[in-house]
Amino acid sequence: MLAAILAAAAMNAAALPADLAKAAHDYDLAQMHGDKAELTRLLAEDYRLFNSGGQVQDKAAFIADSTAPGFHMEPFTVEEPLEKVMGDTALLGGVATLKGTDGGKPFTARLRFMDVWAKRGGAWKVVFTQATRVPAA
Repeated sequence: MLAAILAAAAMNAAALPADLAKAAHDYDLAQMHGDKAELTRLLAEDYRLFNSGGQVQDKAAFIADSTAPGFHMEPFTVEEPLEKVMGDTALLGGVATLKGTDGGKPFTARLRFMDVWAKRGGAWKVVFTQATRVPAA
């Protein structure tokens, strides 16, 4: 299943610069695997998340939540992808149904999200994310 998701992501990323496509792919994997080192590498120091619960999180809070004991995210597919590159800034988003466990309890959340990427010091970093819950169909 993961191979299919990664292949679909690669097809969607074909129009992106290669280094951005790789960074976005690495970011998705880091979120799914709770990889603290990769999240630290890929998120800008001034990163902010406006999460689906209405709170604002900084880089440290997002990484802490993503790597907390009892937190696990299943592979996800980005639907309705939006990809727009404007020089050293890019908007990558869409809709995803996230499933997993948080605090050992199962969760499902359908979110519309937008990640804002900026190329800093020659490397793509996520600088901002907005996530909004999508009502169930």
